[in-house]
Amino acid sequence: MTRYPRNMRGYGQDRPDATWPDGAKIAVQFVLNYEEGGENCVLHGDAGSEAFLSDIAGAAPWPGMRHWNMESIYEYGARAGFWRLHRLFTGADIPVTIYGVASALARSPEQVEAMQGAGWEIASHGLKWVEHRDMPEDQERAQIAEAVRLHTEVTGARPMGWYTGRCSENTVRLVTEEGGFDYISDTYDDDLPYWIEIGARDQLIIPYTLEANDMRFATAPGYITGEQFFQYLKDSFDVLYAEGLVGKPAMMSVGLHCRLIGRPGKLAGLQRFLEYIDGYKGVWTPRRIDIARHWAQAHPHMRRERPSQMSKADFVTRFGGVFEHSPWVAERAHRLELGPAHDCPAGVHNALARAFRSASGDERLGVLRAHPDLAGKLAAAKRLTADSTQEQSSAGLDALTDAERDRFTALNTAYTDKHGFPFIIAVRDHGKAGILAAFERRLDNDTQTEFAEACRQVERIARIRLEELA
Repeated sequence: MTRYPRNMRGYGQDRPDATWPDGAKIAVQFVLNYEEGGENCVLHGDAGSEAFLSDIAGAAPWPGMRHWNMESIYEYGARAGFWRLHRLFTGADIPVTIYGVASALARSPEQVEAMQGAGWEIASHGLKWVEHRDMPEDQERAQIAEAVRLHTEVTGARPMGWYTGRCSENTVRLVTEEGGFDYISDTYDDDLPYWIEIGARDQLIIPYTLEANDMRFATAPGYITGEQFFQYLKDSFDVLYAEGLVGKPAMMSVGLHCRLIGRPGKLAGLQRFLEYIDGYKGVWTPRRIDIARHWAQAHPHMRRERPSQMSKADFVTRFGGVFEHSPWVAERAHRLELGPAHDCPAGVHNALARAFRSASGDERLGVLRAHPDLAGKLAAAKRLTADSTQEQSSAGLDALTDAERDRFTALNTAYTDKHGFPFIIAVRDHGKAGILAAFERRLDNDTQTEFAEACRQVERIARIRLEELA
């Protein structure tokens, strides 16, 4: 049995109504990453200098040395950029979420005081602004614990949100296991928050962004001018706001860095965006912790039985009758590479259909022959399966006139004598007259054509049954 852990489905085609406060059509959430003083630096005990997200083109680490230019660029973010952003957001009365590197916060007490005075949320951005990709699990776990401890010591309260950024494959699990976070943001996979289950804990995920993000001023392809940044933010907002107007409010995250957007020419684009959204009604500009609290209250997580996590016995018990009297289809489907994408009617149907399609011709013929005649002797004797009984009843086949019953009997006999299996059609897709018309039309087909059509109808019947099981 193979199980695929990645979730390629999410909310599917019908995402939930976020029900933002006061009927807001969109939640626009601003994150300010505070990393200055927590980056790679030999002064911090690191092997070399920082090389990530600066205005130095093609920067590379200087092993064992201080990189004076790189350090000064980061220092600009703390010394000048932060205060420019503080004035902008407090002036607009928009609270932000700080992703604060704990060691950077410890080196910036005046900025921390200003964050708290403005009522901003200070979430954790890890202990140091370094790469975690190759960090051993025990070391990363210890760094998470130390980040929480130092953050609490510096700010007076533990962080309730977490974002590593330069994370490892273990980060989300380890942060969840820490057990104290209302949300984690180390994903980029949705426009709404969602829940994950890790062990006994239900963990809220609030996805972040790397595209509506000023980091693209320091990457290629990226933004060159503040106007380009504004235009991208405006386009994102316009699309999401329009979706909100038709009942699908979403969340727009905007990622910022003191040393990048804090430069005057770049800041102009952000300033224009704040002025732009101020002209719209129904725009909620919360902190991430506000989104987390809203989501936990309005959309609490409910654990449910998931097909991809079922035992073979449970899977067959649940889905073994979807293909008429053919539990082997469900048994084989359970062996496939199932995952979160299969935890819905379409997903289970795809797995069952794959098992059916890959079976031998004789096995598929057996499934066809397991289906009853339409309005036949089994129906009259009330010996149909519950599913078949409901399906035939839905098309009025349980209330035929004598003439209609005689016509069905004659067609059943002629069709079975010619093709060797009963006439099969997804009766819920048709009325009584449509079924009779298809019956008479298909009777003239060759057996190969009818075998293929009957198999398609069996799959369609299975899909309808699964929808009713959901």
